[in-house]
Amino acid sequence: MFQRLRARMGKTSDKQPEALDRDNIPEHIAIIMDGNGRWAKSRGLPRVAGHHSGMKAVKRITMAADRLGVKYLTLYAFSTENWKRPKAEVEFLMKLPQEFLAIELQELIDNNVQVRMMGYKQDLPEHTLSAVEEAVRQTEDNTGLVLNFALNYGSRKEMIEAVRLIGEDIRSGRLAPADIQESHLEKSLLSSGLPDPDLLIRTSGELRLSNFMLWQLAYSEMWFTDVYWPEFSEEHFYEAIREYQRRARRYGGL
Repeated sequence: MFQRLRARMGKTSDKQPEALDRDNIPEHIAIIMDGNGRWAKSRGLPRVAGHHSGMKAVKRITMAADRLGVKYLTLYAFSTENWKRPKAEVEFLMKLPQEFLAIELQELIDNNVQVRMMGYKQDLPEHTLSAVEEAVRQTEDNTGLVLNFALNYGSRKEMIEAVRLIGEDIRSGRLAPADIQESHLEKSLLSSGLPDPDLLIRTSGELRLSNFMLWQLAYSEMWFTDVYWPEFSEEHFYEAIREYQRRARRYGGL
């Protein structure tokens, strides 16, 4: 069923990325970046220190994905439920996109990476939204890896909003209920234009989806690890892909 790797930093496989089948690299990888706070707590640090260290993992894995030829990398950065966290922590999290992009944007541009955002803009602070939108603007013509940040994203809200859009089409006469197809819902989702993820990775040992891409992950391979996100290394990333390559994807067939 689900593959779960029980490992900590320094206990990963000694295989190198050359062992990967370069003809079977997942086109779209989605990651639930979990465990920043627990990583910090285990070191006697404040939770925000874990979030800050998690930024280094974002760069590390983005560059690894780019080198492997992954076409889309979606990172679950902040959920619609994360607003329930303590105010100080939320404020710190809202500063991270601005800090990350101020440091890394030029390198992303130099590597032909295109930045996108998937989420609800209306609730985001101006400084957060402006930083992300500027990165999107500066990289919109890039043709390499698509780095898609799921920011203020929740899958149930996404699907409800998609159903509302379909309802508007029905009310206006543009669509008959009997004609509704999967494609009508898919084009109304925030992920419209992206292929469904081939591989989902979740760090920190939790075995749940946490309201992330519930429609899009219907046939995705899933790989879970106990490793906290700040210590998630390139080798952990390669191991997830190696496991993906060992599986047979049948999509309900034989």
